Amino acid sequence: MIVVTTDLIPGREIVETLGLVRGNTVRSRHALRVVAAVFKQFFGGEVHEYTKLLAETREQALDRMLAEARAQGADAVVGVRFASSEISTAAAEFMAYGTAVKLAPKR
Repeated sequence: MIVVTTDLIPGREIVETLGLVRGNTVRSRHALRVVAAVFKQFFGGEVHEYTKLLAETREQALDRMLAEARAQGADAVVGVRFASSEISTAAAEFMAYGTAVKLAPKR
């Protein structure tokens, strides 16, 4: 499956637009990770616990979007974007979305 942030795929022709596909997840921080993160915030530097949590969350949202695209018979997803929003002080949503398309066969 081809996944791009652009609206077109160089060298490939889009023959059908299947529509919007999206995947989202809501995650909260683990209490032990919060304690470790508080110390990092106090002393400065990258908060690895949050970096890892964000990476895992982003991948899960992307995987769910791709599963929806595959279920629709897509060959690719174009115009992929990511969005996040705070649900509460302890939880956030991460969403991946784009347009599922069918491609002409390679020549």
